[in-house]
Parts: sequence; structure tokens; C-alpha cells
Amino acid sequence: MSDHPAASPATKYKRIVLKLSGEVLSGKSSNPIDAGVLERVCSQVKEIHELGVQVCVVIGGGNIFRGLQGEKRGVDRTTGDYMGMLATVINSLALMDCLEKMGVSTRVQSAIPMNQVAEPFIMRRAIRHLEKNRVVIFAAGTGNPYFSTDTTAALRASEMHADILMKATKVDGIYDKDPNKFPDAVKYDQLTFIDALRQRLNVMDSTAFSLCLDNNVPILVFDLNDPHAIRKAVSGEKVGTLVHG
Repeated sequence: MSDHPAASPATKYKRIVLKLSGEVLSGKSSNPIDAGVLERVCSQVKEIHELGVQVCVVIGGGNIFRGLQGEKRGVDRTTGDYMGMLATVINSLALMDCLEKMGVSTRVQSAIPMNQVAEPFIMRRAIRHLEKNRVVIFAAGTGNPYFSTDTTAALRASEMHADILMKATKVDGIYDKDPNKFPDAVKYDQLTFIDALRQRLNVMDSTAFSLCLDNNVPILVFDLNDPHAIRKAVSGEKVGTLVHG
């Protein structure tokens, strides 16, 4: 018998992978990591963790360094991607520190070995942490250049047998076109993977998307600015856009 509380009957999902963009952490401030934003994000994670949901987090590094930005400045793409992976480690440690201070037991696993600051990524150990009611943060992407943190999230969701991949963004779902540019943009409540691919909707990059499609991991795209969005999502309330098989 596992020693973690079972997900409460009020929750629709038992194990989730939450994908956060690095930019979320900077908020509107000029700092890469805004303390207030970090606390708000961690409060949302704590809220669902207390409901008994097993939570994995994958966070990007775009608030500090993004591989593609480096390429524009003349940095070799592979080197730039490794720099971006290290940025995700900084963000992961910030999340861990904040969650631990809130009383949430947390582990960071890195795809690039760095034993002084994080555990190596070991799938079975990660699953054990979840069963012991710890939040697991996956850092350093997949450990390979040319793969985005969206792809990392899709890969980890498949490996962890997560019920869903939740992608927190700045918009409240998927639209047929950019809602910031087109006032007549229409929001989808749900979509099939095939429709999203056919319409070339900008949900995730194609590698991430096809991983979710192949492994039948649904994706929920929602707005993190709503302070209880994640709780609503795990409780099965209508939030954002669901992409499914």
C-alpha cells in the first residue's frame, strides 16, 4: 500500500504534469524571477497537492535564456540550448525553495547530472517520490539540444503515465487565430489532436504534440492568471481548451 493520500473524489485527475513557461515567473517586473509571482504559482501547486493530486512540474527557462534567442546573437544552437537547459535548473530550484517553505515536500530531478544541486532523472525514483506525496520538478529539459521544454513535458507525462499534461499560458485556451490580434478569434472548448494538427494551431511544437498524440496524453491549455485555475482544472471544471485523442 502506498503512503500518500488518495486523490480526493473531487478531483478528476490523480497524476498530472504541469508545464509552466519561464516567462511566467518574471511577471511584469524586470527581474527574471519575481518573488510575488513565484509565490502565487507555488500556492496554486500547493492547493492541488493538498487535494491528493500527484504533481510533476516542467518549467522553461525563457525568463533567463532561450536557445533560439542565443542563435540570433550568433551563439551556436547546441550551446544556446544547453544554456537554456541550465536556465530551467535555476527556475526549478526557485520553485523547489518556495514550495518547501510552504511545507510542500519537493524534489528536483535534472536530465543533466549535477549532483550537488539536483537528483539525476530516474523514472522509477520519480514515481516513488510521487507515491510518497512529493512534488517532482523535472529540470534541464530532456538533456538534449533541439528539444523544447514542451517536448520535455510531453515526454515526462508519457513516462510518468500522467493522466493529463496541463500547459499554463497567458491566454485562456486555444483560439482559431491570435486573440491579441484578432477580436473575432474563436476559442475552442475542446479539440482532437488531428483537428489541432490539421489547423496548424499553435498549441505546442510538433515534437511535443506528436508525443502526446502517440501516447494518448490529453493536453489542457489554460490561463495561469486565474489564481485557482489549476484547482478548477483538476476538479474537472471547464477551464481552457482540452486537446484529446
